[in-house]
Amino acid sequence: MGEREPEPGTAGTAGGAVAGAPGTSTGVAAPRAGGPGGIRPGGVLKRERVRDAVLTMVEERGPGDAIPSERTLCAQLGVSRPTLRAAVDELVTAGILVREHGRGVFVAPEKITQELVQDRHSLSMPRAAGTWTSRLLEFTTMPAGARVGRKLRLSPAADIFYVARLRLVDGSPMAIEHLHIPAALVPGLTARELEHGDLYQHLRTHHGVHVSEATQSIEPTVVTRAEAEVLDVPELFPALLFERLTSDSTGRPVEYVHSLYRGDRYRIVSRLKLAADTVPTEPPDGHHPGIPPGDLAHGRPVAASTLGDVQG
Repeated sequence: MGEREPEPGTAGTAGGAVAGAPGTSTGVAAPRAGGPGGIRPGGVLKRERVRDAVLTMVEERGPGDAIPSERTLCAQLGVSRPTLRAAVDELVTAGILVREHGRGVFVAPEKITQELVQDRHSLSMPRAAGTWTSRLLEFTTMPAGARVGRKLRLSPAADIFYVARLRLVDGSPMAIEHLHIPAALVPGLTARELEHGDLYQHLRTHHGVHVSEATQSIEPTVVTRAEAEVLDVPELFPALLFERLTSDSTGRPVEYVHSLYRGDRYRIVSRLKLAADTVPTEPPDGHHPGIPPGDLAHGRPVAASTLGDVQG
């Protein structure tokens, strides 16, 4: 997310869309150069499009497979080398790609995934502390594309709302959030609705969409230079990367989000019900984060509740 200048032949529109790209601007006033991080119109969206394109290639390959050369990717995506290199550097830092000098860039080994909650019905998410507000960075409509389309079960050509917003707690920057919402679900969605009030409540009261379930992953990362400027932290500062897919009461995906939270300002607290009074059995395979294998020998599922931000 390091480039801010529009690519040759493109220009940022007032709503943050890139001229010449599919999709239409919603007409939201663009952030001024003196705004968070000095972000220029279209900058966040352009970086997001390049990142998604490279991630799509990663998902189509296996660990250890090479991705195309910089020259090839620049030609395929129609971007400059600095823009592509910034996106690749971000994915290398996140552990998704690995760079081998003299050989190229490869898909990184698979990460170890640990499910935090075994009993899906025991999960609860109270609101995080503090007064949460939002500041819009970009807001536009665009085609879902292959990667986001798969997550939302949409055609790649289907329109989505792409939203980048800065989340603040008591007026201080906390997170950068990227939202992808099927446009057909929320016709007439406005910038004000994304900056004020609860998005999930708006979906329920104005569009009859009842949010029911979300699958969310969390992993450590560090911030890029552009993200650091927006969040008011140093470059390569520790952060938490959240990825969430939200479904309604019918099981239909209604929102795909990935967010970057400041590592010094945010934490996850889990409450585990250990059921220690049960009859001991052989220890199960695997373990819960923070609990060494063998410490829970009763072999029953551990119920957990997690405190975190799932606000719309």
